[in-house]
Amino acid sequence: MQNVKGTYDFFGAEQALRSKVQSVLQEVFELYDYGRMESTILNELDLLASKYAGGDEIMKEMYQLTDQGKRSLGLRYDLTIPFSKVVAWNPGIELPFRRYEIGKVFRDGPVKKGRLREFLQCDVDVVGIEGPEAEAELILIAVEAFKRLEIPIVLKWNNRRFLGELLEAAGVAEDQKLSVMLTLDKIEKIGIGALIEELRDKGISETAIGAISELAVMEEPSFQRLSGLYGLENSRGSMEVQALQQLLDKLGLGQTCRFDPFLSRGLSFYTGTVYEIFDAEQRYGSSLGGGGRYDAIIGKLAGREDIQYPTAGISFGMESIMEMLKERPVQLPLPLAAVIPIGDTMAEALKAAAELRASGIRTSVEMGKRKLKKALASAASKGIRYVILVGSEEAEAGILRLKDMSAVSETLMSVQEAIAVIGKENG
Repeated sequence: MQNVKGTYDFFGAEQALRSKVQSVLQEVFELYDYGRMESTILNELDLLASKYAGGDEIMKEMYQLTDQGKRSLGLRYDLTIPFSKVVAWNPGIELPFRRYEIGKVFRDGPVKKGRLREFLQCDVDVVGIEGPEAEAELILIAVEAFKRLEIPIVLKWNNRRFLGELLEAAGVAEDQKLSVMLTLDKIEKIGIGALIEELRDKGISETAIGAISELAVMEEPSFQRLSGLYGLENSRGSMEVQALQQLLDKLGLGQTCRFDPFLSRGLSFYTGTVYEIFDAEQRYGSSLGGGGRYDAIIGKLAGREDIQYPTAGISFGMESIMEMLKERPVQLPLPLAAVIPIGDTMAEALKAAAELRASGIRTSVEMGKRKLKKALASAASKGIRYVILVGSEEAEAGILRLKDMSAVSETLMSVQEAIAVIGKENG
């Protein structure tokens, strides 16, 4: 018996660290006034496979299944489509609508470092804001979250509309632009030679391939240089790039955020700004998160393509973040007190523990029937300062014996007095 490839169980120190990371992210999301959502893991296959969802590139990685009613279903491969579905099917939602979701998604793709088949995503999305302030706020959330996690980052960003205009000016046909974008997105992984070969395999004209190659090897391909080269300074995509850049500069994010003219991200539904987060110290090569603007999905899901639902989001990759943090020491949460029954006093020990817990004191109860010496040694090895002993005499008198392991002292007192002592010492 073994786990399915690409799936893992988490417990102990590793789970404690995962919980800490999730708590940090959740706190930042809520500080920015994003509300929590839980969407369905199991969805109709038609929804997940629709042309306006993940596109053809995600179909081969989607887990598909059939229920007893012979319905075609699928496990969600991201949190974006389920979010879009909720907005589309609930037209009464007040806009702008901000939500975050932390949940598992599933992809039957290659397994490698930081990439699993069952993994946790942490998404933040806002629908109802047309301007670059939506993307700027999401970028601020990312910067704050990684600052709290003590991970230095660089955020690379681009605009798909601008990239499409650039490719069109370079001679790429309209119906080939998306395919070329997905190839360009891999340039750092595959190199210029493989890039040219893949473009030829896709039937891109030699003229366009030549122009793209020149762009790909250009030193410092800045937005100003590229837009000037093809006379795109006043195009719609260029105006969007300039608006966001000005906002980022005013927010002091110019050094953290770097414009990358070939970034497009893998999914087909992005319509404008896209961004991806990387380790600034380059110790970890894969992305730590990413997202972008996708204005078309919700309207199409609602069957109303004439209605605009301007939407932007960002996703944090839990598994990649954990790869970055796995060497960091983490302190497992420990009980503030341990209750040890002596003799036939388990009921009284459980009752005393329940009262401590009701007062917010994390408490363990010795249930192993070990000798007192061993039970005390175990508590000491875990760093538990307070041990509560409940013997037959204490149980009969309605009191307990509080042992301070640090001061090496014992005092008879009521449970309420013990709560006062423990609570005071531990804030």
